[in-house]
Amino acid sequence: MTNSDTPAVQITDLGKTYPGAAEPALSGVSLSVLPGEIVVLLGLSGSGKSTLLRHVNGLETPSEGDIVSLGESVNALRGQALRALRGRIGFIFQQFELVGAVTVLENVLTGGLATLRGPRVGILSYPRALREKALGHLDRVGLLDFAYKRADTLSGGQQQRVAIARALMQDPEILLADEPVASLDPESSGQVMALIREIAAERSLTVICSLHQVDLALSWGDRIVGLRAGKVVLDTHTEGLSREEVMEIYGRVATTTSEIAALEDELAEAREQVLSREMQRSATRERLAEDFANEEPA
Repeated sequence: MTNSDTPAVQITDLGKTYPGAAEPALSGVSLSVLPGEIVVLLGLSGSGKSTLLRHVNGLETPSEGDIVSLGESVNALRGQALRALRGRIGFIFQQFELVGAVTVLENVLTGGLATLRGPRVGILSYPRALREKALGHLDRVGLLDFAYKRADTLSGGQQQRVAIARALMQDPEILLADEPVASLDPESSGQVMALIREIAAERSLTVICSLHQVDLALSWGDRIVGLRAGKVVLDTHTEGLSREEVMEIYGRVATTTSEIAALEDELAEAREQVLSREMQRSATRERLAEDFANEEPA
């Protein structure tokens, strides 16, 4: 984290109500994120995490309140000024948003389109310097050998790494990530999140990431901001914070049958993951014991 006291993102009394909606998606949200800070937006599905993220770079317009990102009042920006701000804010999506039929390298190159004029078709239509930059980012995320493979031939974890490399093409000052590991297995999830944190440290990036996995949030973020029904119900640093404390806070604000059921599902999922890891370790121990038993004496 940097020493600057000027927030990278300052959100004040943010509210968002979609047309026809009975309840607001966000209500009275105030949040300050310092440069270099890694903040996790934690909450169940429908709690407002994605909506909040999309306000930071102007993909959503607030019904009330104000958002200041990198010193710019997002509400007031239009046209080229808004596009310029978005160029300083990278976004990693849950579903990767890659073009499967083209190469990994070309997908990464699209992250640099904001610096170019006119459409681009094919790798060679991009300047050499940009191609070298894209290859460098692919090398950083461990996928240089996959540069000329079709994106849809890669695993989910590899595709998310491509999406990270594409976001880095913008040289962002803020990195937003919307449930970046929701569709990945636990092992790939850990690898992707570790990679994002490493890159954030290398580049002094401010990161705001939405998650619904409590354990992952505790192990990865500097700070947790918990959301429920569009309101902030928790805002605390993760150091010294336990899973039980986080779930206790969620438990106190879960009042409906559906919310309590969702919390129970969250806990059940965690128990299943622990059981799965234990079964894998047990199978490995059994296989090693069998190998040793079948080994001929020297």
